[in-house]
Amino acid sequence: MNEHLEQLKEIRSIMERSSKFLSLSGLSGISAGICALAGAWYAHNKIHIEGLYHLFDPKVRSEIVPFLLLDALVVLITALASGIFFTVRKTRKQGLSVWTSTSKRLLTSMFVPLIAGGIFCLGLLYNGFFWLCFPATLVFYGIALVNASKYTVHDTFYLGISEIILGIIALFLAQWNLWFWAVGFGVLHIIYGIVVYFRYETK
Repeated sequence: MNEHLEQLKEIRSIMERSSKFLSLSGLSGISAGICALAGAWYAHNKIHIEGLYHLFDPKVRSEIVPFLLLDALVVLITALASGIFFTVRKTRKQGLSVWTSTSKRLLTSMFVPLIAGGIFCLGLLYNGFFWLCFPATLVFYGIALVNASKYTVHDTFYLGISEIILGIIALFLAQWNLWFWAVGFGVLHIIYGIVVYFRYETK
């Protein structure tokens, strides 16, 4: 009886590995969250020190927006680099390949909403709706995670829903958007990373 149960578990594990990319490292989420918090802290200090919190003023916005875009780009690059590093390291330890049909589907599911969201945010910037970019990035990123959760650990779905909810709330509290952004991309990522690490990587 036990032997049959073990065989069923093994078959289920093989099927799951073939349909889902389970090599995402929890450390990737933690490192991405730390990068986001560092970027948000730096942006907050820059705005506060220079007295540029009145970002609805076109003149003020023209001074600070390029800085914030550069800050966000640095955060994105460092978060991606650390995420790739930890995921590749975990995959190699498992003796698996990173670039599989499942990982391709995962990336496709994520990048369609992300690219659409990126273009949408550029449109907001172009038309002067700067503050809407913060909640928009959260919402589109959340949609990307929900979309991609079919191909990885189910915890990703809950992270995506949380990002969407946070983004919607941020739409009505524009003065706190940087804080919402820090919570969404920073704190939630760290919590997600810790959960994934202890649930799937310490067994």
